[in-house]
Amino acid sequence: QVRLVESGGGLVQAGASLRLSCAASGGTFSRDAMGWFRQAPGKEREFVAAIKRNGGTTYYTESVKGRFTISRDNAKKMVYLQMNSLEPEDTAVYYCAGDSRLILSAPLRDGANYYDYWGQGTQVTVSS
Repeated sequence: QVRLVESGGGLVQAGASLRLSCAASGGTFSRDAMGWFRQAPGKEREFVAAIKRNGGTTYYTESVKGRFTISRDNAKKMVYLQMNSLEPEDTAVYYCAGDSRLILSAPLRDGANYYDYWGQGTQVTVSS
């Protein structure tokens, strides 16, 4: 079983940048697709970005394209989310998650139900 711990959240002003980190321990991290999700107060958890196990393919929700970048370092068992040009609408708890059942040739998935292990989340607050 992979354990995930997110860090890097905080309170920033609109237009600022943050880099979220997700540290994995145990399990099959290097063989799994990884994703970032977020949940704002009163809203459902939504997909943000995902990356295949070899880092060669990424996928983003439309609202963050061009602003956010997902990356991973399998040797360090880390996943990152670089967030630039932050907007108040980006305020949420951000979660790292792993999809251990995605085969390499299949497209990345944006449904939370496909991801079988999760971190505890890190709060990102963007003030206007």
